[in-house]
Amino acid sequence: MLYAIDGSKLVRQEVATFGALNLRERSDLQRLLREHPEALDDDLMIIAEEFGEWEDSRRRIDLLAIDRQRRLVVIELKRTEDGGHMELQALRYAAMVSAMTFDEVVSVYARHRGQSVDLGTARDDLVAFLDVEDADDEVVISSESRIILVAADFGIEITTTVLWLNNFDGLDVRCVRMAPYELNGQVLIDITQVLPLPETRDYQVRLRKKEIARERNTIGTDRRDFTRYHVVVDGQESDPLSKRHAVRTMITELGNRGVAYEKMAALLFNRALRSVPGQITDEEALVDALAADHPTAKPRSWFVEYPIIDGDRTWVVFRKWDGTTSVDALETLSSAFPDAGVGFRPAT
Repeated sequence: MLYAIDGSKLVRQEVATFGALNLRERSDLQRLLREHPEALDDDLMIIAEEFGEWEDSRRRIDLLAIDRQRRLVVIELKRTEDGGHMELQALRYAAMVSAMTFDEVVSVYARHRGQSVDLGTARDDLVAFLDVEDADDEVVISSESRIILVAADFGIEITTTVLWLNNFDGLDVRCVRMAPYELNGQVLIDITQVLPLPETRDYQVRLRKKEIARERNTIGTDRRDFTRYHVVVDGQESDPLSKRHAVRTMITELGNRGVAYEKMAALLFNRALRSVPGQITDEEALVDALAADHPTAKPRSWFVEYPIIDGDRTWVVFRKWDGTTSVDALETLSSAFPDAGVGFRPAT
């Protein structure tokens, strides 16, 4: 959420759309990210744009980069708020480039730079970026490609798919949201990695490896997770709760302890915590308000029977959490606001 300071007041700025601001996908957003890849990741070097050197040349990667771990990075960009089917498209591209050799990367980068760079200069630039100790050493490109999806927002189909894909060892898929604002005639873009959260990335990798090892030793075919959770407030545990109610309860307890709902909403995928104007306690009235204020939301997918009143707004929590997204949300919220004294643990 973006606010402007107007004297002694904070004035909330509404998110615009790239279409309304006349910003085009390729000639504007793609160009800006090509020239400033550090907006997505500090360790990226763009090696190609509109890359499609395979049999079906109609399919092209918006931006192809390499990181310092010698992994190729597929960057797919949509200026829309649902992302389309970009994750499936990016997976196909990642598979296609995973077998590229360093010599092929050098050739691609040289062509990207045009007549100003020959193969020797292109190789030197890449060797310097990758920090190769001996320029004469053979450089091996990792077979593990990365994917960065960039969009104005992401639908639940994409976020659920990305969370699931990141459960597999060796996969690294990230969602970066670009939210445009217009303030006093100037366009501002809030660029935020929403999945996985950067501050919990290392923890999630360790947790994923632990879960993979545990699942390999699991006997039986029913892998559904029926774990229930206690929400712990200052050491006091709640009754065992289902995952969805554990997330809802944690959000409510954090709000009761002064954590801004806007901050929590910014940490949760696909705006899983949303608000509507007014203090609305009637369930049907809240359904109508949610449908009016968030036309793409399905009102019955939210805890409309548990409205959260905060000032002149009413907040509702998403209810369709699965095992992965719910635990990620609980971990993210508890670690983001440690001073609130709200945590969780699995019920035994």
